[in-house]
Amino acid sequence: MRTRIKICGITREADARAAASAGADAIGFIFWRPSERFIEPERAGAIARALPAFVSPVGVFVNPGIEEVEAVLAHVPHALLQFHGEESPEFCSRFARPYLRAARMRPGLDLLEYFAPFAAASAWLVDAFHDSAYGGTGTAFDWDLVPRRLERPLVLSGGLTVDNVSEAVRRVRPFAVDVSSGVESGKGIKEATKIAAFIAGVRCADQ
Repeated sequence: MRTRIKICGITREADARAAASAGADAIGFIFWRPSERFIEPERAGAIARALPAFVSPVGVFVNPGIEEVEAVLAHVPHALLQFHGEESPEFCSRFARPYLRAARMRPGLDLLEYFAPFAAASAWLVDAFHDSAYGGTGTAFDWDLVPRRLERPLVLSGGLTVDNVSEAVRRVRPFAVDVSSGVESGKGIKEATKIAAFIAGVRCADQ
């Protein structure tokens, strides 16, 4: 099975084009204001409209209000939703849109128990835990903590780079991988050569 690839934290149209041209399946927009990769919904909508067919925009949220999500959907109506905070299953499902539910992996977290209430999610995403940040930290976690049998497709995130993504795909065999800082030259500034090399690493592991 071909591993899907999401390039997250997009802030520039050129980076979105580079991701799509290199073969990414999805690009992520961060709508959490404290993030250095935050993008306004209007700007995200303009970038999303320039995407080619079959490249999906994903809106990433951390404990948003209903109005915040609805404002994004007004500008990016075909976006998938990704919830990265402490949102309830009821909140995640209320927008009648496919959504990804994220968990920040830390010792003692039972992923099966954590994800059980989110059976309606299109996929479950596992990221590294950080005290004050929600994703994009460049920190990896122990991939052996991820159960091999999950009821929903697994998206692997957290500290993935050109140097380790092939090993990650071979060891975990996720449905998809999600990268942000691992293909950047600066916060929110993607590097086309890193994106291409990252995607090549995934494809190598798929063989």
